[in-house]
Amino acid sequence: MTSERPQDDDERTLLLVHALADGELDPVNANGIEQRIASDPLLARERANIDTLQRVLRERLPREIPAPGLEARIRKRLGLERGRERPRWGALAASVAVAAVVSSAATQFVTQRTGSGDIPEAVLAGHVRALMAPQTTDVLSSDSHTVKPWFAGRVPLAPRVVDLTQDGFRLVGGRIDVVARAGVPTLVYQIREHPISVTEVPQAARDTPPASRSMQGYNIVYWTANNIAYWVVSDLNLGDLETFARRFRDAPL
Repeated sequence: MTSERPQDDDERTLLLVHALADGELDPVNANGIEQRIASDPLLARERANIDTLQRVLRERLPREIPAPGLEARIRKRLGLERGRERPRWGALAASVAVAAVVSSAATQFVTQRTGSGDIPEAVLAGHVRALMAPQTTDVLSSDSHTVKPWFAGRVPLAPRVVDLTQDGFRLVGGRIDVVARAGVPTLVYQIREHPISVTEVPQAARDTPPASRSMQGYNIVYWTANNIAYWVVSDLNLGDLETFARRFRDAPL
């Protein structure tokens, strides 16, 4: 029998993961949290989420040089004097930059990472990370009776796993992704050379019909049923992906 980590410990550990990604830990604490990440899939996913977010910020936000006199104006506003011990200008400028990012509507996705609006970004990030990994799954099996029980005790939600082999969509396995700092089950199917990720996110909402969108060259089909949001992601063409989603929804349990 496995015991759950206390919530306070979970929060502290997540903060340490973020501090590690930002280069704010001393060598001893950095080594300790790296060992925990190596042994905990959820922490590893969170670190991967942070790395993805930082990469997107670097790619989408231009690097700007502070205007002349900006340092002096900020120091005057904060009551800092040059003769006293003070934080490095680089760190101070970084704080100002973060404040600017948070206040900008153009970067609203940053402040929505843990809200409902970040789900498409999170499921897409999980799909892309899996494509870059040695394999796209944590459990590798085409047997639904092997894949579904694997999630027991690892995530709160028991995923809906269906066999679509006769329709040409082969079950590859499953993995745990992170949405809003919670572990959620993701199933992986494949048709030809196209992996398909099906992420199931628990939520309290009415059933909604399927809808689709495209993000960063990938197609996404999503719907809700029985308080579960289903997010299907692939580089498969939209018509075939909608066919997969329909077969998945209509398949008997």
